[in-house]
Amino acid sequence: MVHSLVKDQILRSIETKQKIADDGELLDTIVAAGRMTARSLQKGGKIMICGNGGSAGDAQHIAAELVVRYKGGNERKALPAMSLCVDPSIITACGNDYGYDQVFARQIEAFGKPDDCVLGITTSGNSRNIELGFEEARRAGVRTILLTGSTGGAIYQNRDDLVDICIRVPSDETARIQESHIMIGQILCSLIEKELFDLD
Repeated sequence: MVHSLVKDQILRSIETKQKIADDGELLDTIVAAGRMTARSLQKGGKIMICGNGGSAGDAQHIAAELVVRYKGGNERKALPAMSLCVDPSIITACGNDYGYDQVFARQIEAFGKPDDCVLGITTSGNSRNIELGFEEARRAGVRTILLTGSTGGAIYQNRDDLVDICIRVPSDETARIQESHIMIGQILCSLIEKELFDLD
């Protein structure tokens, strides 16, 4: 019985990723996001990444791939990327003084420049702090990419004016969305290395 539970999880993960692989429009969207982030870096901008919970972990992971390198053996210069989830002093001060909804907006106001790009990761698409972060990005002239689930949530449905590119994983199951998000995040890193350094 336990084996069947394990196998079922694996098969559902494969099924979700197969849907992504078979969706030409979604693949085009992922390529567009890779090119947008690469252009930001080419122009001297940086990538700011944010999310909550497991998505905060993904934000740190993707930032590390860009600052260090994505693939072993691919020697290239460090790329400016930062997770907005990692400084507990900033997060708790902002949460205390302005509310948790402002934790990403405040940092984007501090660090965001017109050639930058923000990648917001939210499985539900309903994260208010990412929505407000995207509002601040608009004011700062920063481009935005939303990485979310099948519906896009409230941000995509009600505030699509804040989103330059929306990558929607074709699933409503949180675990499957999260698994696909880190895969897509790593693909974006690979696309950036290809665009900027012609590294496979």
